[in-house]
Amino acid sequence: MGICERRIVIVTGAGRGIGRGHALEFARQGAKVVVNDLGAESDGTGGSSGPAGEVVDAIRSMGGEAVVNGDDVADWAGAQRLVQTAVDTFGGLDVLVNNAGFLRDRMVVSTSEEEWDAVIRVHLKGHFAPTRFAAAYWREQQKNGVAVDGRVINTSSGAGLMGSVGQGAYSAAKAGIAGLTMVEAAELGRYGVTANAIAPAARTRMTEAVFADTMAAPSDDAFDAMAPENIAPLVVWLGSADSSGVTGRVFEVEGGVISVADGWQHGPREDKGARWEPDEVGAVVRRLLTDAPAPNPAYGA
Repeated sequence: MGICERRIVIVTGAGRGIGRGHALEFARQGAKVVVNDLGAESDGTGGSSGPAGEVVDAIRSMGGEAVVNGDDVADWAGAQRLVQTAVDTFGGLDVLVNNAGFLRDRMVVSTSEEEWDAVIRVHLKGHFAPTRFAAAYWREQQKNGVAVDGRVINTSSGAGLMGSVGQGAYSAAKAGIAGLTMVEAAELGRYGVTANAIAPAARTRMTEAVFADTMAAPSDDAFDAMAPENIAPLVVWLGSADSSGVTGRVFEVEGGVISVADGWQHGPREDKGARWEPDEVGAVVRRLLTDAPAPNPAYGA
């Protein structure tokens, strides 16, 4: 008996890398899995059903239950079909893992409109749209008197938490996902649903291209800290019934390390009790910055 026995799970972008690790581990822990993947390249172009089908075959070979879904998660109707696939195939939905995404790295000064729109669409809308329809399903279940123990697990990034040079669109999208997670946690709790996010560091097609040396696998039998399957245990636990009291959190996870990311907090303040004059503001801001912690530098700065 695994910790997700009989739970019904959707994992987006589950054909390769981190998403594949999620899907396989959920299955090992007893879940029924909808394996969503377009089979696209790391920049979002192209597509095939091959990678998702291979994951489904692997799950079935271990005695698990899984089905392929090839819908575009950032397409409104596609996101609705994705959720409906879980309901029609397995009779419901308990966990939504939003993982799909790709990179189109550019400096701010050289980013095209098409590149910006594509990254924001796939990451940010691709997280919102499936959650929108999963939330509607859970709300309807709750209204009908069915006990709901739902989970939304989003995928942010260190780039979204700290910023990353050359990844303006990606960083903005991932920061948006962290903010969206906080709102989902606040709104969906009334329906029996928690929402959390992870900021993983692991070897994928995207990170290998950008951080080849850091992401390289060890040449010996040492622990492979960057192996993508290292991310799955936290995500699977967040999808389990045991995580019911945890919501509105962002976890950084890398290798054998799990940490809680501490987001924006209200900092030092000064209240004049009246409107500031512009020539007064400089001294106030400098005093506030003296008392405030220094921000972490953006990756690559």
